[in-house]
Parts: sequence; C-alpha cells; structure tokens
Amino acid sequence: MQLMQQRCHRAAVSSRSRAVRVEAKTYKAPDAPRIVRGTCYVTKDNIDTDQIIPAEYLTLVPSKPDEYEKLGSYAMIGLPDDEYKTPYVAEGEMKTKYTVLIGGQNFGCGSSREHAPVAIGAAGGQVVVAESYARIFFRNCMSTGELYPVETDARICEELKTGEDVTVDMEANVLINHTTGKEYPLKPLGDAGPVIDAGGLFDYARQQGMIKSAV
Repeated sequence: MQLMQQRCHRAAVSSRSRAVRVEAKTYKAPDAPRIVRGTCYVTKDNIDTDQIIPAEYLTLVPSKPDEYEKLGSYAMIGLPDDEYKTPYVAEGEMKTKYTVLIGGQNFGCGSSREHAPVAIGAAGGQVVVAESYARIFFRNCMSTGELYPVETDARICEELKTGEDVTVDMEANVLINHTTGKEYPLKPLGDAGPVIDAGGLFDYARQQGMIKSAV
C-alpha cells in the first residue's frame, strides 16, 4: 500500500507538471464487465512508440480536446506502408474502426511517451492483446487509463487477420474470434484492471483516498 501511495504521488506530480492528464477513454461504465467487442487490427512483433505515434506529433497536448482528437488521427501512422497496406486510421478520418489492436512480442517498445496509449485511445482503440509489452508502455496504459493491455501466450498475431470480428472478454479471460469461431486464452489483468477502470493512476489514487482530491 505504501509503495502504491508513493507511485500515485509521483504520478500526480508528474501529471500536473506536464499538463498531459486526460479523462478515461476505455468506454467502460461503472460496474460494467470488461468486455470489448469490435473489429481487430493485427500488427507484428516489436511495435515501437515511434510507429504508434511519431515524435513530430508529441507537441499535441492531450488535455486540449481538439488536440486530443487530432492526436488520435495520427495513431499508428508510423507503421511501414509496405507491411501494413490498411491504415489504422483511414485517410481523412479522425477515428479508427478498429477497437481491438492485436500485437506480438514487445508491443510498445522504444522511447517512453504517454502519448502512445493516449493516441490509440483517442483514435477509439480500447484494448491491445499481445504476447508481451514493453514495461514502460504497460505502465503508461495504467497511468493514463486510456487502454487495456492484455497479455496472451497464444501467437494470435499469426492467426488473426485485420478486419475480423472479435470479443476480448477480460472477465472470462478469453478472446473469441467470431469470424472463425476459435477462442484463445488471455492472462488476467490483475491489479492493473481497477486502475485503468478508474481512468488512470491519478484518478484511482483519488478514489481510494491515497491522495487528496483537487479542490
């Protein structure tokens, strides 16, 4: 508990100093189950933060609604065109139609930037399912409350295809591919779940009384 309080305090100070705090975008109502159904977008191993949101767009401030929306329109724009023929956000659009991102190993590697999960959340993404995550990306998902980072031992990035209809059930810990009928086991979110539900580490700390609410 003491360690959590210390982390929450540091996150609060950091958020105030950078003014990059935004509201939760996981689209989950209070007490609603963590279940996301939607179209999936499939990526590969080692998707880094420069591919998720290139550095040139980091001047956008997520706490400003218009810049938050614009940030989402650039989500995953750094993916190489020769490998990803279909863009995550269609040209001329502000939102993606892919609410579920599929990855392989080491998703979110590279430089540390909270803008990475924020950009995906701003675009309309709700959950990433990958074999493993870069530690800083997973932590930033918790800090911002923008995105559920779910792990699986299954090599789903080689089985699923972009555009397939899937359900990510974080209560039963299973991903269902409605297009093929196959199911894949997921690892529990654990303590990360309630933090993301609350809208991030700062809001979770306020809800739990670990830090004082802003007056």
